Amino acid sequence: MAYDVDFTEVSTVGLESSPVAESLAGLRANEARYFSHKYSHTFSVQPADEATDVVAYVSRILEQERGIVIASPALEATEFEVDGVRWSYVFYESGLSVNVLYTLAEGGKRAVGFKLSDGMDVPDELGDFKFARQKSRLAGTIRGSYFVIKGEY
Repeated sequence: MAYDVDFTEVSTVGLESSPVAESLAGLRANEARYFSHKYSHTFSVQPADEATDVVAYVSRILEQERGIVIASPALEATEFEVDGVRWSYVFYESGLSVNVLYTLAEGGKRAVGFKLSDGMDVPDELGDFKFARQKSRLAGTIRGSYFVIKGEY
């Protein structure tokens, strides 16, 4: 069942099994606020077992582009299109959020972004990445990194 993420009343619904559930919920709410303010889009997520196609899509890009396999189980996922960009998100039990930004027009931006919830360690599979820090009222300190997608998906 889909869940519209509320960024005014942060909730851990769907993320309860994460050891950093509250900061992961803040990270998810931070994304919801971004899409609401920038695009007037409601950020809705589904349990990962109901969005297996999104989880598989993100996993395929990670594997084919960089040989990355996320060890943590996926908890939630979403995919939507705004302003000619397809966005795919997967939130993992470890506190990791992975998003794929894929501009549908030729020559547009295409990248994978990683965000680490406050309080989680960098997963071994992402140890080669450098993470920048960003403060968020909803999520505390978010650490983020990314890479550019070279293939066609």
